[in-house]
Amino acid sequence: MATQKSNAGSQAAWNLARAQHGVLTRSDLLALGFSQEAIKHRLRNGRLHQVARGIYAVGRPHLTREGRWMAAVLACGQGAVLSHGSAAALWGIGKEGGRIEVSVRRRCRHRRRGLNVHSRLSLPSQDVTTHRGIPVTTPARSILDQAATPLGDGLLERLVNEADALDLIDPDALREWLDGRSGEPGVPRVRAMLDRHTFRLSDSELERLFRPIARAAGLPQPLTKTFVNGFEVDFYWPDLHLIVETDGLRYHRTASKQSRDLLRDQTHTAAGLTTLRFSHWQVKYEPTRITAVLAETHLNLKR
Repeated sequence: MATQKSNAGSQAAWNLARAQHGVLTRSDLLALGFSQEAIKHRLRNGRLHQVARGIYAVGRPHLTREGRWMAAVLACGQGAVLSHGSAAALWGIGKEGGRIEVSVRRRCRHRRRGLNVHSRLSLPSQDVTTHRGIPVTTPARSILDQAATPLGDGLLERLVNEADALDLIDPDALREWLDGRSGEPGVPRVRAMLDRHTFRLSDSELERLFRPIARAAGLPQPLTKTFVNGFEVDFYWPDLHLIVETDGLRYHRTASKQSRDLLRDQTHTAAGLTTLRFSHWQVKYEPTRITAVLAETHLNLKR
């Protein structure tokens, strides 16, 4: 009995979501007591507008964007969900392309104008949810699906940043989620991006790796973990008025942390100090680049 009530509640919520978006199916109308002739009559007098076979807009011919998404999902049959760029747009983390993208968990060859239908037998149920009443892939799955397309690296990185900023999924959780999906298209690309931007060294390893980089740039040994203008800095050369800060996390930085970093840099600049920032990844994997920047900065500071 409890299961029946749960199913009835889910169906009622699904029906309400369709109605809120101004979209109903022929089955909905029949269930509400409308006959076939009554449906035809409402089509003729403009109270219903057909947007796809068996899918109707109620009251007006033009649907909102979310109404079009709902209609597209309904048009593709049971189990269809919004996916890829359309899913990213629904979550507020990306922009939709020219066509609405829908995934179905069965073999099909939909040829519907304005739709790009993906046949995906292996789409796990845990990667599907609803948002604003519309069946859609989860934020993590939407990001991974986009990573398997020709989407540019900058736009893909934006998806991750926006998902983090909107508290949909943070980079650590996304990285852990990817571990259970090895071998899927897009996983190496997202993992490489996350590894690069969330890579972190311990304080001791950071200092061990950075000191020879500084020597190669012709710099004397710096002070480490010392306070300057009330802020703890990673590396400091008092005679050169130079500070180097290293960042271990590019993602998941709260607004308060970002504000503190801005205040820190502004305070040092006002005091006549030069601040350089490098990521832990650069220290580990791009030491030559850091050496070149430090050497050029050292030369300029001595002039």
